[in-house]
Amino acid sequence: MIHPCRGFRGRRYLSGPLIISLVMGLSTSAFAQATKDPAISLQVSGLDGTEPWTFGLRILFLLTALTLAPALLMLVTAFTRVVIVLGLLRQALGTLHAPPNQVMIGLAMFLTLFIMMPVWEQIRVEALNPLLEQQVTQEVALERAKIPLRTFMLKQVREKDLTLFVEMAKVPHPQTPDDVPFHVLVPAFVTSELRTAFQIGFLIYVPFLVIDMIVASILMSMGMMMLP
Repeated sequence: MIHPCRGFRGRRYLSGPLIISLVMGLSTSAFAQATKDPAISLQVSGLDGTEPWTFGLRILFLLTALTLAPALLMLVTAFTRVVIVLGLLRQALGTLHAPPNQVMIGLAMFLTLFIMMPVWEQIRVEALNPLLEQQVTQEVALERAKIPLRTFMLKQVREKDLTLFVEMAKVPHPQTPDDVPFHVLVPAFVTSELRTAFQIGFLIYVPFLVIDMIVASILMSMGMMMLP
């Protein structure tokens, strides 16, 4: 025999959560209609309102420059030569993991800073300080900063490499060092640095190779060929 109140109790238990859900849904929709989300409008404009996108584009270019700055600094300084020479020296010593890569990179960075210190000092005096004191614009400061770097790279670049990239770029042959385009000077400088670094590394590697050959010959003459 079925109890008459059992079905009613089941329906009452089921209807409770449904009523709570309906009440919460209605209150949420009413609250959403009463308090609409405020519209957020972002407008980038200049100080005088005449150039609306200038400030935004400058921020974009600045972030891009900060991203590429480490690679650019490595290419236009002596870092490439120093780190390659240190790597070849480590191979010549036969210690593949000593010193570690972090130590080598740090040593190469500080050696590069020591080598480039006169250039950085000239850039600070002629470009950075006037820019911070608002005596020149950013464009003028950038052009002034290029001059010490250009002078340093022209002293290190090989004439053959520079001529090669001038011909590949199909630009007029420069009559003076100031006529060399910067986009031609940088790859010529990097190529010259790679060549010089491998030449220095070869000169460092040869004495260690000769020592290894002499030691191997002595051991073989003594019949000690199975030494590790």
